[in-house]
Amino acid sequence: MPKAKSKIQISNRRASFDYEFLETYTAGIQLVGTEIKSIRAGKASLVDAFCYFDQRGQLYVKGMNIAQYFWGSWGQHEPVRDRKLLLTKRELRHLRQEVKLKGNTIVAVRLFVAENGYAKLVIALAKGKKAYDKRQSIKEKDIRREMDRSGY
Repeated sequence: MPKAKSKIQISNRRASFDYEFLETYTAGIQLVGTEIKSIRAGKASLVDAFCYFDQRGQLYVKGMNIAQYFWGSWGQHEPVRDRKLLLTKRELRHLRQEVKLKGNTIVAVRLFVAENGYAKLVIALAKGKKAYDKRQSIKEKDIRREMDRSGY
C-alpha cells in the first residue's frame, strides 16, 4: 500500500534569483540519525546550500541545515554537515564535466519527501546571473503580476 503524499516542500527561493538553471536532477540524500524526522517536521533550510565533488568523484551538498530533532535527545545528528547525494554514475560524470566549465555550479533548489518516504533533493546545474539579468527577472515578475491583477 503506497504511503500518503507528503506536503513537505522546502525550497531555496534565493537560488532562482541568483542563478539561471540549465538542468535539474532529483537526487537521494544519505541521512543519519534523526535527520529524516526533522525534515518531515519541516525543520530544514537550503539557504546557501551548494554541491561539490570530492576527490573520489562523489557529490556532496554543503550548507544545508537540518535542525536537531526536538523530541528526545538520543541519536541526535549534527545540524550542518556535508551530506552525500545519490545519483547514477552517468549523471555524476555529466555534472562533473559541466562544473569544470567556467561559471557553472550546482545548487540545491528544493527538498521534499517522496511518496515512498525517502527524502529527495532537487539540484540544478546553474550559471550565475549578472546584475542586469537580475533586473530583467524583477521586471518580468512585475509585468506578470500586473497582468494577473488586470485579469488577463
